[in-house]
Amino acid sequence: TIITLYSPMRRAANWTRQPSKGRIASRPTRQRTRALAMFEHESPYDSPNWLKQADFLAQPAAGRVRLGQFPTPVHRWDLPGGPLPCEVYVKRDDLTGMQLSGNKVRKLEFLLAQAKEEDFDSVITIGGIQSNHCRATAVASRYLGLEPHLILRNSRAKADSDPGLTGNLLVERLVGARIHQVTKEEYTKVGSVALCEQLERQLREEGKRPYVIPVGGSNALGTWGYLNFVEELSRQGGEFTDIVMACGSGGTTAGIALGCHLAGLSAKVRAYIVCDDEEYFYSYCQEILDGMGATAAALGGKSARDLFTCVQAKGAGYAISTSEELARVRQVAESTGVVLDPVYSGKALHAFMGDVEADPEAWRGRRVLFLHTGGLLGMYDKEDQLLGVMDRGMATRMQVQS
Repeated sequence: TIITLYSPMRRAANWTRQPSKGRIASRPTRQRTRALAMFEHESPYDSPNWLKQADFLAQPAAGRVRLGQFPTPVHRWDLPGGPLPCEVYVKRDDLTGMQLSGNKVRKLEFLLAQAKEEDFDSVITIGGIQSNHCRATAVASRYLGLEPHLILRNSRAKADSDPGLTGNLLVERLVGARIHQVTKEEYTKVGSVALCEQLERQLREEGKRPYVIPVGGSNALGTWGYLNFVEELSRQGGEFTDIVMACGSGGTTAGIALGCHLAGLSAKVRAYIVCDDEEYFYSYCQEILDGMGATAAALGGKSARDLFTCVQAKGAGYAISTSEELARVRQVAESTGVVLDPVYSGKALHAFMGDVEADPEAWRGRRVLFLHTGGLLGMYDKEDQLLGVMDRGMATRMQVQS
């Protein structure tokens, strides 16, 4: 089953629908006559009517710069393991763009619009040594003529050495990102905010004007990318009882949860967290919402924990894969052709499938949308572990007849 995709070239009358329970009536805010071109700056951002009606929200003043390939497709996903009690569909945000790819692109469209609008010349962001967000930021920065600086967290044994070219690092270094390594201990002691501030001061002393993006691009402005996602999804059609995603920094979850609430969708938002704990994400996402103007008072008394449910999925730890998780990733790829990453969507799907298997009646008859947030390049860092779950018999020496 393929959900019909929205095309900006389609006449508005063709995609306006009447509301039903759990569904948005997708009313155009204006007649769209052409698609937004790549790298085009849309300023001011033309938000959908349901967002304009939320007058308490701080609108993105700098607009949006087009970086991704949207809309991303939605399709039925017949997962391995026998018939499930629920229907599962997948929203392919892993297909937002080959070099960029993943959920971070939606956030960067708003963040880098501000960087360009306010005449910054470089960008600082921070993450793990295989950070998908850092790779996407480096590429997007170069697209827009900005110099990327990445603070990457590495082990104490490796932080003083060349980081190599595995996975995301290859793309980052090919586009000329300046990499600043710190140890995990330094990251924990000093904190991501202070580390970015330190590098910001250093670059300003060198005469640069750096724009700082937080971990995962998850702040009030970046979260607009996933408010925009809700509008995109509504135009694609389909009613879902649940929206399931991995949660690692909070912005994607906060945006989808707030968007569903404001747009009147009844889908339950389930965030499978791959680091920290449930209380951390309820608290941090509330900070994001407050920063957007979506306080509990503005939302009629509803807080972050009323808008979505956190489910623990980190397993052995952040970016630490178990053989069971990797085996599930391999089985899904082998049976459906959809390759998940080991740090985010792979962990989230493994935990989601575990929930379904543990209590099938709770999921019976439900229609679930799983958000694939990308991160394929992170697989290359798991080569040794992945070999342990592969069928070695599938790769043999061909007997050539002469």
